[in-house]
Amino acid sequence: MGLRIEKVSKTYGDKKVVDSISFSMEKPGVYGLLGANGAGKTTTMRMILNIIQKDEGEITWNGKKVCKDNVRFGYLPEERGIYGKAKLYDQLMYFATLKGMKKAEAKEATIGWCKKLGLEEYLYKPAEQLSKGNQQKVQLMIAVIHKPELLILDEPFSGLDPVNTKIIKEIIMDLIKQGTYIILSSHQMAVVEEYCQDIVMLKQGKTVLQGNLNEIKKSYGRNNLLIETYQNIEGYIPANFKIIDKKANGYEFKIEKEEDAQKLLETLVENKVVIQKFELKEPSLQEIFIDKVGE
Repeated sequence: MGLRIEKVSKTYGDKKVVDSISFSMEKPGVYGLLGANGAGKTTTMRMILNIIQKDEGEITWNGKKVCKDNVRFGYLPEERGIYGKAKLYDQLMYFATLKGMKKAEAKEATIGWCKKLGLEEYLYKPAEQLSKGNQQKVQLMIAVIHKPELLILDEPFSGLDPVNTKIIKEIIMDLIKQGTYIILSSHQMAVVEEYCQDIVMLKQGKTVLQGNLNEIKKSYGRNNLLIETYQNIEGYIPANFKIIDKKANGYEFKIEKEEDAQKLLETLVENKVVIQKFELKEPSLQEIFIDKVGE
């Protein structure tokens, strides 16, 4: 049965920050919760975890209310915060036992996770000595150390360098294989496309887009044309082609009809332009996001 959110709303004063949203997760994986700043994402996540009380609607896990008695959940909030003066080992042990782990089990998990994330040398040092990226890894450990069934990640890759981003991505893939239900909120649309099969997109508390990501992209049609070439081809481009992106090795255009792309390809071949790649594709989630909530 999994997680169900049905017609959930929340109002502060005279402002309805979440307005009757609904979605469900019926199997393990990653569900994308998207929207611009102030769209109601964080409020929604905190209502799911019962940190904030909803005003209307139902939130259930396997048919029961989401609470610590019915579901083992983890939460990585966007607002970062660890105890800077406390030793890393002490605070990981504290949070692990707070989440119901026995001391021996918590110790094994703490040491194991620190080895996995390359933080062994900091185990008995104050957390304030860690870099921002390593502090982020500590907060992820706190969220997952007790093997949650339901995990909510709010901007998990914020401030991470490529190496640490790769490490966190591998952890998320492992969690999916273990059967974890994950709700991911991120402004990095490429990350969302990499992990999420289904999404819900909010604007001013209302749902503006929802469903399977592949189907959503297909519904827009293949109106993006990617051409990779090191030659200047702007003299061959029809007036109705809109340049979306221009890079050192090529272009991306918005086109009206696939037939126009075929005609351009014929023109380029006739003029002996060397082409590394010529591809028609659906718009990226980044473009769809801007289309729906960009203003």
